[in-house]
Amino acid sequence: MKEIHDLLNKAIRELREEGLEPDILLVGPNFIEYAVEQLRECRFKIYKIDELGYDAVVADSSYLGQVKRASRRISVEPLLVENEMWEEIRKLEV
Repeated sequence: MKEIHDLLNKAIRELREEGLEPDILLVGPNFIEYAVEQLRECRFKIYKIDELGYDAVVADSSYLGQVKRASRRISVEPLLVENEMWEEIRKLEV
């Protein structure tokens, strides 16, 4: 999904603009399911956290837990809901 790639890049860019160097991804099992391609391309350390579900956290490990804005949380769940909605609309148009 191109949208997931865009979400990841946006989170990384925002952290870098704040002077941070994101280097880890904490990902939920459902996020992995939909973002396998993007995660393979990523050069960050990746940790699976069951509690994250459809979410992922991009973070700078040097400041995680010390600086409030050292991470960004993203989710694939809204994208899935949107895609389902568009599928339903397409079915109605047929």
